[in-house]
Amino acid sequence: MKSSLFIYIIAVTRLLDVSAEVKHRISYYKNGEIHVNQLGQPDKKPLTTGHWDFKPSWSKTGDKLVFFRRYVNAPEVWNWKTAICIINADGTGFHQITDAKKTNFNQTWTRDGSNRPIWNRRNPSGKGYHVMISEIGAKPGDGTALTSDGYHTWVYTCLTDGRVLVNHVPPNESRGYYLMSFGNNEKPKFEKIECELAKKGYLDRLSLSVDEKKICFEFQKGFKRKVPGRVLYLADFDREKRVIFNFKPIANQDEKPAWFAYPRWTRDQTGIVYHAAKSLYLYDLKTGETTKVSTDPKGDYRYPHGEATPK
Repeated sequence: MKSSLFIYIIAVTRLLDVSAEVKHRISYYKNGEIHVNQLGQPDKKPLTTGHWDFKPSWSKTGDKLVFFRRYVNAPEVWNWKTAICIINADGTGFHQITDAKKTNFNQTWTRDGSNRPIWNRRNPSGKGYHVMISEIGAKPGDGTALTSDGYHTWVYTCLTDGRVLVNHVPPNESRGYYLMSFGNNEKPKFEKIECELAKKGYLDRLSLSVDEKKICFEFQKGFKRKVPGRVLYLADFDREKRVIFNFKPIANQDEKPAWFAYPRWTRDQTGIVYHAAKSLYLYDLKTGETTKVSTDPKGDYRYPHGEATPK
């Protein structure tokens, strides 16, 4: 009897361990390589090596990552030459869906069931970006421009109803945040989002929760772009009324001149992972506590991203 009880306890413990691992796995950048790992555990073998690979975003289907690979470096990030790439979450199936002749940045996935990579490409004029979309298995040149390269639009995150949340500068108007709709051979439609905090400064790297009722982002006071010293926020999001509200700072409230960035959701929505000072941290929504979850003090950790949770 005791033996059976012992075996049962061991089995339950292992089940809980597996459950925790699935719940809290993330992808991230470390020293230019893409990793997949459980939060708080020593780094495993990277998925990519020998290149500079950035900002992995995990598909909603849970089996693929999209990231960009830097081929040409430059002092200014916007002058990099980069390619959008896809790889399976187990490290197999790498393929490149763009060439490296342009600047392609900050990719993610659609959430509407089409499971398509979507990203930003620098405008030919050098002023601003436009939004691109493609398919898994696509070849360079197959991508489609969703917005004009004559004005600025930058996609952050996508909704299950097909709309995408963008930073947009309409012709002859000021910058704002919008939900953009698009269709085949149709001009995109922009619906403005109301956000009181946006009147005081710049919101960046916005990420929607899985249920699309919460949003996290970086915020800087004023409108002259400055990355160090940003505060990370959690807020409510109403996709029908198109409102961001009920703001709560969760990191760097005292605006230390350091790089606090890339807040992203865990799969179960209980936490937000972000990077700061070359380390990864987890903010627990229920307790309000923050825990360091990267393990190598010499590593350069960035761009965390929850399993099966497109930003």
